[in-house]
Parts: sequence; structure tokens; C-alpha cells
Amino acid sequence: MSKLILASGSPRRRELMEQTGIAFTVIPAQTDESAADGLPPKTMVKHLARQKALAVAADHPEAVVLGADTVVEIDGLVLGKPKNEPDARRMLRLLSGREHRVHTGVCLVLPGGCAVTFCETSSVRFRGISPDEIGRYVATGEPMDKAGAYAIQGKGAKLVRDYEGDFCNIIGLPMWRVLRLFGRTDSDLPF
Repeated sequence: MSKLILASGSPRRRELMEQTGIAFTVIPAQTDESAADGLPPKTMVKHLARQKALAVAADHPEAVVLGADTVVEIDGLVLGKPKNEPDARRMLRLLSGREHRVHTGVCLVLPGGCAVTFCETSSVRFRGISPDEIGRYVATGEPMDKAGAYAIQGKGAKLVRDYEGDFCNIIGLPMWRVLRLFGRTDSDLPF
């Protein structure tokens, strides 16, 4: 297999990829995400994942490049990363006691420029959260670099009543589908 590049600065995506045992390097994409504003959520994440992967692939045409983008969507409203603590509290109040969707767009660019793009969607239901709980959670700092202002794999797990779909997708990268793109099977994995 050619050199694999993860076109993402996300520590969570890096951790998920490290668990596979597949060798890769990280080169975060430098792209203007405002071009996707106003697109439907699933289209938005696919567009942004493709944009990121192609930007890195342009400088590394011999490599396989994996790009991804994740958003939280509730009632058609897209929640990316909060801009500040008040924005994080606003997002968590909106999600409290309700169901939302987590969309992750993934794009794999092969040497020669062939690209495969898809979107994985999972559903998450929050329990009711009091304003004090929201304030304490935001004060931990964990929500500040997460789409929807929470980390299901961290302290934010206490906010979640249940979920449907790929847990890794909610973290930021739907590993089962990504591994299938690489042609990996369960017997190929190091665990």
C-alpha cells in the first residue's frame, strides 16, 4: 500500500487510526471551510472531507490521503465546534433531552487522484441536562474543540442517554467503513 496520510489535525481521528495498526502520517489540511456554508449537513461534510483530502493530495500525489469532517445536526441546524464557552452552553442546552444526528464525511484519495467519498450518520439522544451540569461540563474545557460541544468518549458520555449507529463515527471517524475502504478484514487487525 502507498504511504497513508491523515489530512486532519483531530487528536480523536489520530487515536482511532492508531488503534488499527496501520502506519500513517498526519498532515492537517489548510482549507477554507466557509465554501460549504449553507449546504445540507450530509453534503457539507462530504464536501469538506473531499476538499481537505484533495488539498493534501495535491502536495503528495504518491500517497493515499484520508480526509474527514464531522458535524452535529439537530432540526436541520448544523453545530460545528463552539466559538467560545457561551456558544458551547448554547449548543448543550439545544441538545439537552433531545435526539440529534452526527454526520461524518470521509474522502479517500488514491494516487492518481481517484477519490471515494461517503457520509456516515449516527443518532445520539441526550438525557435532560441542568444548567449547572452544562456549566460544570463546559468549565472542563472538553467541549471546546468538539462538534456539538461534547465528547461521547470522554466526560460528555454522562450527557448521553443512548445512541444508534457507529460509535467511532460519533467520535469523528467511522472506522468500520474506513477499514473496508483499505480492504482490511477483521483478521487483518492487530487486536
